[in-house]
Amino acid sequence: MGQGGEPRRLQAHDGELGAAVARAQDGDENAFAVAYRIVQPGLLGYLRGLVGDDAEDVASDAWLEIARDLGRFRGDGAGFRGWTATIARHRALDHLRRQRVRPRAAALEQDVLDLPGPHSTYDQALETLSTERALALVRELPRDQAEAVLLRVVVGLDGPSVARVLGKRPGAVRTAAYRGLKRLARQLGVEGAADTGDTGVTDDGSRTLGESK
Repeated sequence: MGQGGEPRRLQAHDGELGAAVARAQDGDENAFAVAYRIVQPGLLGYLRGLVGDDAEDVASDAWLEIARDLGRFRGDGAGFRGWTATIARHRALDHLRRQRVRPRAAALEQDVLDLPGPHSTYDQALETLSTERALALVRELPRDQAEAVLLRVVVGLDGPSVARVLGKRPGAVRTAAYRGLKRLARQLGVEGAADTGDTGVTDDGSRTLGESK
Protein backbone atom coordinates (compact mmCIF):
# COMPACT_ATOMS: atom_id res chain seq x y z
CA MET A 1 0.00 0.00 0.00
CA GLY A 2 2.99 2.30 -0.20
CA GLN A 3 2.95 2.90 3.56
CA GLY A 4 6.16 1.09 4.49
CA GLY A 5 8.58 3.90 5.36
CA GLU A 6 8.87 7.39 6.74
CA PRO A 7 9.55 10.32 4.45
CA ARG A 8 13.22 10.06 3.65
CA ARG A 9 14.19 13.55 4.72
CA LEU A 10 12.55 13.10 8.11
CA GLN A 11 14.01 9.63 8.53
CA ALA A 12 17.49 10.97 7.78
CA HIS A 13 17.07 13.55 10.55
CA ASP A 14 16.02 11.03 13.19
CA GLY A 15 19.59 10.06 14.07
CA GLU A 16 20.48 13.71 14.62
CA LEU A 17 17.20 14.20 16.49
CA GLY A 18 17.82 11.30 18.86
CA ALA A 19 21.32 12.56 19.66
CA ALA A 20 20.02 16.08 20.26
CA VAL A 21 17.30 14.83 22.60
CA ALA A 22 19.83 12.82 24.60
CA ARG A 23 22.03 15.89 25.01
CA ALA A 24 19.03 18.03 25.89
CA GLN A 25 18.10 15.58 28.63
CA ASP A 26 21.57 16.19 30.05
CA GLY A 27 20.84 19.91 30.21
CA ASP A 28 22.15 21.13 26.83
CA GLU A 29 19.84 24.00 25.85
CA ASN A 30 21.36 24.29 22.38
CA ALA A 31 20.58 20.62 21.76
CA PHE A 32 16.95 21.23 22.71
CA ALA A 33 16.86 24.03 20.14
CA VAL A 34 18.15 21.57 17.52
CA ALA A 35 15.39 19.10 18.40
CA TYR A 36 12.80 21.87 18.21
CA ARG A 37 14.03 22.98 14.79
CA ILE A 38 13.76 19.45 13.40
CA VAL A 39 10.34 18.62 14.83
CA GLN A 40 8.45 21.93 14.77
CA PRO A 41 7.63 22.27 11.02
CA GLY A 42 5.80 18.95 10.80
CA LEU A 43 4.19 19.38 14.20
CA LEU A 44 2.89 22.82 13.24
CA GLY A 45 1.52 21.48 9.96
CA TYR A 46 -0.36 18.75 11.82
CA LEU A 47 -1.80 21.25 14.30
CA ARG A 48 -2.93 23.54 11.48
CA GLY A 49 -4.99 20.62 10.23
CA LEU A 50 -6.71 20.41 13.64
CA VAL A 51 -7.04 23.95 14.97
CA GLY A 52 -6.31 26.20 12.00
CA ASP A 53 -5.00 29.66 12.85
CA ASP A 54 -4.58 28.75 16.51
CA ALA A 55 -1.87 26.20 15.67
CA GLU A 56 1.06 28.33 16.82
CA ASP A 57 -0.51 28.99 20.22
CA VAL A 58 -1.28 25.29 20.69
CA ALA A 59 2.23 24.37 19.56
CA SER A 60 3.68 26.76 22.16
CA ASP A 61 1.64 25.07 24.88
CA ALA A 62 2.76 21.67 23.62
CA TRP A 63 6.44 22.65 23.67
CA LEU A 64 6.13 23.92 27.24
CA GLU A 65 4.87 20.48 28.23
CA ILE A 66 7.54 18.76 26.13
CA ALA A 67 10.28 20.77 27.83
CA ARG A 68 8.81 20.13 31.27
CA ASP A 69 8.52 16.36 30.78
CA LEU A 70 11.63 15.82 28.65
CA GLY A 71 13.38 13.89 31.41
CA ARG A 72 10.62 11.28 31.32
CA PHE A 73 11.04 10.51 27.63
CA ARG A 74 12.70 7.23 26.70
CA GLY A 75 13.36 6.41 23.07
CA ASP A 76 15.10 7.38 19.85
CA GLY A 77 14.52 10.17 17.35
CA ALA A 78 11.51 8.52 15.72
CA GLY A 79 10.05 7.85 19.16
CA PHE A 80 10.51 11.49 20.12
CA ARG A 81 8.65 12.56 17.00
CA GLY A 82 5.72 10.37 18.00
CA TRP A 83 5.83 11.46 21.64
CA THR A 84 5.71 15.14 20.70
CA ALA A 85 2.84 14.52 18.26
CA THR A 86 0.85 12.82 21.02
CA ILE A 87 1.36 15.78 23.36
CA ALA A 88 0.45 18.24 20.60
CA ARG A 89 -2.72 16.30 19.78
CA HIS A 90 -3.83 16.32 23.43
CA ARG A 91 -3.24 20.07 23.65
CA ALA A 92 -5.18 20.58 20.41
CA LEU A 93 -8.15 18.58 21.66
CA ASP A 94 -8.06 20.49 24.96
CA HIS A 95 -8.05 23.75 23.00
CA LEU A 96 -11.02 22.66 20.92
CA ARG A 97 -12.97 21.67 24.01
CA ARG A 98 -12.24 25.02 25.64
CA GLN A 99 -13.23 26.97 22.57
CA ARG A 100 -16.20 24.71 21.86
CA VAL A 101 -15.40 24.77 18.20
CA ARG A 102 -15.22 21.96 15.74
CA PRO A 103 -11.90 20.71 14.36
CA ARG A 104 -11.35 22.41 11.06
CA ALA A 105 -8.99 21.89 8.19
CA ALA A 106 -6.66 24.77 7.47
CA ALA A 107 -4.30 25.58 4.65
CA LEU A 108 -0.98 23.85 5.16
CA GLU A 109 2.13 25.95 4.74
CA GLN A 110 3.84 25.34 1.42
CA ASP A 111 7.12 24.47 3.13
CA VAL A 112 5.32 21.71 5.00
CA LEU A 113 3.69 20.42 1.83
CA ASP A 114 7.14 20.29 0.25
CA LEU A 115 8.27 17.61 2.69
CA PRO A 116 8.76 14.44 0.62
CA GLY A 117 6.36 11.61 1.32
CA PRO A 118 7.10 7.89 1.09
CA HIS A 119 7.75 6.94 -2.50
CA SER A 120 4.32 5.89 -3.72
CA THR A 121 1.75 7.37 -6.06
CA TYR A 122 -0.52 8.26 -3.18
CA ASP A 123 2.04 10.13 -1.11
CA GLN A 124 3.21 12.04 -4.18
CA ALA A 125 -0.29 13.48 -4.39
CA LEU A 126 0.34 15.76 -1.44
CA GLU A 127 3.50 17.12 -2.99
CA THR A 128 1.48 18.58 -5.89
CA LEU A 129 -1.08 20.37 -3.73
CA SER A 130 -1.25 24.13 -3.61
CA THR A 131 -2.13 25.65 -0.25
CA GLU A 132 -5.70 26.44 -1.35
CA ARG A 133 -6.17 23.01 -2.88
CA ALA A 134 -4.89 21.38 0.30
CA LEU A 135 -7.50 23.20 2.34
CA ALA A 136 -10.32 22.07 0.08
CA LEU A 137 -9.24 18.44 -0.21
CA VAL A 138 -8.19 17.79 3.38
CA ARG A 139 -11.48 19.26 4.57
CA GLU A 140 -13.34 16.64 2.52
CA LEU A 141 -11.54 13.67 4.05
CA PRO A 142 -13.13 11.71 6.89
CA ARG A 143 -11.47 12.73 10.12
CA ASP A 144 -9.66 9.43 10.68
CA GLN A 145 -8.16 9.64 7.18
CA ALA A 146 -7.21 13.31 7.54
CA GLU A 147 -5.35 12.79 10.82
CA ALA A 148 -3.63 9.66 9.53
CA VAL A 149 -2.45 11.47 6.40
CA LEU A 150 -1.20 14.49 8.36
CA LEU A 151 0.69 12.38 10.89
CA ARG A 152 2.02 10.03 8.22
CA VAL A 153 3.15 12.50 5.57
CA VAL A 154 3.50 15.87 7.30
CA VAL A 155 4.81 14.79 10.71
CA GLY A 156 6.65 11.81 9.20
CA LEU A 157 5.57 9.05 11.59
CA ASP A 158 5.51 5.39 10.60
CA GLY A 159 2.30 3.36 10.83
CA PRO A 160 2.75 1.96 14.36
CA SER A 161 3.67 5.42 15.67
CA VAL A 162 0.56 6.97 14.12
CA ALA A 163 -1.50 4.20 15.71
CA ARG A 164 -0.06 5.02 19.14
CA VAL A 165 -0.75 8.74 18.72
CA LEU A 166 -4.36 8.12 17.69
CA GLY A 167 -4.96 5.23 20.09
CA LYS A 168 -6.03 2.91 17.27
CA ARG A 169 -4.96 -0.43 15.86
CA PRO A 170 -2.10 -0.22 13.31
CA GLY A 171 -4.21 -1.95 10.67
CA ALA A 172 -7.00 0.60 11.02
CA VAL A 173 -4.51 3.46 10.74
CA ARG A 174 -2.85 1.94 7.68
CA THR A 175 -6.22 1.62 6.00
CA ALA A 176 -7.25 5.17 6.90
CA ALA A 177 -3.97 6.67 5.64
CA TYR A 178 -4.05 4.64 2.45
CA ARG A 179 -7.64 5.52 1.65
CA GLY A 180 -7.04 9.19 2.39
CA LEU A 181 -3.94 9.35 0.21
CA LYS A 182 -5.66 7.39 -2.53
CA ARG A 183 -8.62 9.74 -2.50
CA LEU A 184 -6.32 12.75 -2.77
CA ALA A 185 -4.39 11.10 -5.58
CA ARG A 186 -7.56 10.27 -7.48
CA GLN A 187 -8.89 13.81 -7.11
CA LEU A 188 -5.60 15.16 -8.40
CA GLY A 189 -5.56 12.74 -11.30
CA VAL A 190 -2.30 11.09 -10.24
CA GLU A 191 -1.54 8.04 -12.37
CA GLY A 192 -2.11 4.72 -10.63
CA ALA A 193 -4.58 6.01 -8.07
CA ALA A 194 -7.26 3.51 -9.11
CA ASP A 195 -5.02 0.50 -9.58
CA THR A 196 -5.90 -1.31 -6.37
CA GLY A 197 -9.59 -1.67 -7.01
CA ASP A 198 -10.46 -0.05 -3.69
CA THR A 199 -13.56 2.05 -4.13
CA GLY A 200 -12.51 4.72 -1.66
CA VAL A 201 -15.99 4.62 -0.15
CA THR A 202 -15.87 5.22 3.57
CA ASP A 203 -18.01 3.56 6.21
CA ASP A 204 -21.37 5.12 6.92
CA GLY A 205 -21.16 7.73 9.63
CA SER A 206 -17.54 8.66 8.99
CA ARG A 207 -16.84 12.21 10.10
CA THR A 208 -14.86 14.69 8.15
CA LEU A 209 -12.06 16.69 9.74
CA GLY A 210 -14.46 19.60 10.04
CA GLU A 211 -16.92 17.65 12.18
CA SER A 212 -16.85 16.96 15.87
CA LYS A 213 -16.58 13.48 17.37
